[in-house]
Amino acid sequence: MKAVVKYGLEDKNVELREVPEPNPPGDGEVLLEVKAAGVCGSDIEFWRQKISYIVNVPVIQGHEFCGVVRDCGVGVDGFRPGDRVTSETAAVICGECPFCRAGEYKVCPNRLGFGYGIDGAFTNFVRVPTRCLHRIPENVPFKHAALTEPFSVAYNALVMKSRISPGEWVVVIGPGPIGLFAAQLVRICGGRVILCGLEVDRFRLETAGKLGVERVVVADRGEAAEEIRQLVGNDGAPLVVDAAGSSPALRLAVELVRRNGQITKIGWGPAPVDFSLDPLIEKAARLQGSFSHTWQTWENCLQLMAAGLVNMDDMITHEYSIAEWETAYELVEERQAVKAVLRP
Repeated sequence: MKAVVKYGLEDKNVELREVPEPNPPGDGEVLLEVKAAGVCGSDIEFWRQKISYIVNVPVIQGHEFCGVVRDCGVGVDGFRPGDRVTSETAAVICGECPFCRAGEYKVCPNRLGFGYGIDGAFTNFVRVPTRCLHRIPENVPFKHAALTEPFSVAYNALVMKSRISPGEWVVVIGPGPIGLFAAQLVRICGGRVILCGLEVDRFRLETAGKLGVERVVVADRGEAAEEIRQLVGNDGAPLVVDAAGSSPALRLAVELVRRNGQITKIGWGPAPVDFSLDPLIEKAARLQGSFSHTWQTWENCLQLMAAGLVNMDDMITHEYSIAEWETAYELVEERQAVKAVLRP
């Protein structure tokens, strides 16, 4: 079978390879036939070797995926061949640490994810533990279900880790997929959203209007701060979401957050912060990190999709075959795609 493989730790050490099909599923596992897989910004970072954590190479990329159960291993209960399912990303966890026992397996110190820790889903088949599986509602197509992962990341950050009060402004910095999902969640929760990006983000920012975003600001840090204050007032916003990850984005968030407010940081940024965080102390504001998701966030996101409360169609701007992976990667890197979906 064909697979998109990261084979080394240098720039562009990714290629389409012929690989053997996985071994039969083990205890508590299923063999999943992949139907759709989303391209994540981290896939591009793996491709360009701009990452701040360890990748086991060679490895098949792809961690946003869904499909149909092809075969079940020993001890599998509740799933059978033909079931439509989507999968979480925590492929390996210890199950014994305090975090796993509390249901917070996303921060298990032994966690390995699909697509970087073990083989992922930019291919035809992948072995998946049943604890990762969620049934796809009948009215949710595969291409939408493939995006449950980034939607769940945003849900965890906005709904579980933040406080959104109906009628209050929330500033979202960064119009990538996570930022656009975050903006939709602000709307769902009754908040008013300002989405901020740069001129290079123009394509993605044009999508924001279709998603119910109330205001869009296209400017660098200084101009953006001034324009946003004119909307939210000089006191700032009670919640600012950093979905970009860069040092300038976090600096803008610190400038804009209200006293006693919160910054929720989702975006990763390997470069060091090059400014003082003392204003956070002066404002008594909280800087909250948010990572990954839990079982319940996946279930909630799938139900929001099934109820038609989130716009998935306009999140998907491009669809390609696995063989066209490089075209998809280039469009995402150039910010000329919101989400690209690959199909085997």
